[in-house]
Amino acid sequence: MVLGCCSYEHMNQEENEPTVSISLTAADAAAALDFYTRAFGAEELFRMSAPDGSVGHSEFMLGNTRIFLSGESADWQAFAMPEGATASCLFSVVTDACDAAYQKAVEAGGESVSEPQDYFWGMRSCVIRDPFGYRWSLSQKIEDVSPEEIARRAKEAFGG
Repeated sequence: MVLGCCSYEHMNQEENEPTVSISLTAADAAAALDFYTRAFGAEELFRMSAPDGSVGHSEFMLGNTRIFLSGESADWQAFAMPEGATASCLFSVVTDACDAAYQKAVEAGGESVSEPQDYFWGMRSCVIRDPFGYRWSLSQKIEDVSPEEIARRAKEAFGG
């Protein structure tokens, strides 16, 4: 596999290191770490303080995914979304209990975008917006659906 000008095989990576990592920026990264721990059960791995006491860099695990998080830094071109803004990206989290995960995230301070509901592709899903502007889809597999059945259901759902 070739990525840009570099061959993946020649990249200096630890075993099981992902090819792509997520790095979030929040105006108050310490509050964001607290929210992700309470809302999603994230495990904080590392926190490095900046000279002013804010979070310069941190890492946490959400399931088997490592996510980086920092406070704002003009020197590093790291800027949080403006207050009230919503990110265009959506983080999808697989859970074994969608309704309970939704309730926990809302109780931790997340804003409901859509309540849990069943979808034709075999998932029960909802979306919350965290206090920092990021959207999170929480999804639970409720049935195995073949690609042909998904196509049939999609056609029915969209009137085609």
